[in-house]
Amino acid sequence: MPKFQDTTPVPHSAGQMFDLVADVERYPEFLPMCEALRVKERRERDGMTMLIADMTVGYKMIRETFTSRVLLKPEENVIDVSYLEGPFRYLDNRWTFRPRDDGGCDVVFFIDYEFKSRALGMVMGAMFDRAFHMFSQAFQKRADVIYGQDNARTA
Repeated sequence: MPKFQDTTPVPHSAGQMFDLVADVERYPEFLPMCEALRVKERRERDGMTMLIADMTVGYKMIRETFTSRVLLKPEENVIDVSYLEGPFRYLDNRWTFRPRDDGGCDVVFFIDYEFKSRALGMVMGAMFDRAFHMFSQAFQKRADVIYGQDNARTA
């Protein structure tokens, strides 16, 4: 039943940050504990994109893969992630990108989850908590690399 929410102001536009988080195939390049991500299905409809993806996370000798449905809503600057299969009892995740007057945005990351196994929760819980605290930072650093710090507000 751990929940975590973080709001991070970034100098990049809401559109830039949405695109960066929506590019799930790149997560293994920069996201803590993400060892692999494979999109199994992709469907476009009514201006939204729905992905079914497997994500493998690991720390030391522990590896777990879970399947999620990712709903990309560019018109709303929202990405909703729903858990489908794997080691969790449930997992709900939402990214919201709120434009600011200065051209940057506030990135809101929310996650609520519980492992199926109490033992797995004890082993991986602290690691997941630490990783979720680093997620927003990891995306901000990635945005600085991709978009640059000097032209943060140009797109």
